[in-house]
Amino acid sequence: MTEFLSQYHLTGLAIGLATFLVIGLFHPVVIKCHYYFGTRCWWWFLLLGLVACGASIVISSTFWSAVVAVVAFSSFWTIKEIFEQEERVARGWFPANPRRASKRTADN
Repeated sequence: MTEFLSQYHLTGLAIGLATFLVIGLFHPVVIKCHYYFGTRCWWWFLLLGLVACGASIVISSTFWSAVVAVVAFSSFWTIKEIFEQEERVARGWFPANPRRASKRTADN
């Protein structure tokens, strides 16, 4: 596949498309992870980002290395988004998980 992309000078477009899809995938992941786990799931994305960074260094194909690097840095960005999602939920822009909300009020 990478030979085809390289032969027809499509590697950049394919990386751009993959980036678009990865970012599009991470958007609902942030919302769902925050809904079910709150901000305590941030370290999952740190771990995923670190593993993907390491994998990107090891992969010899430019295309796949770039796509994995996009996953890595999207994971790092997701950490920020998880905490911002907490603020968006507090403002009422997104629904709060009622089961987690009841735990929060019981702890206070």
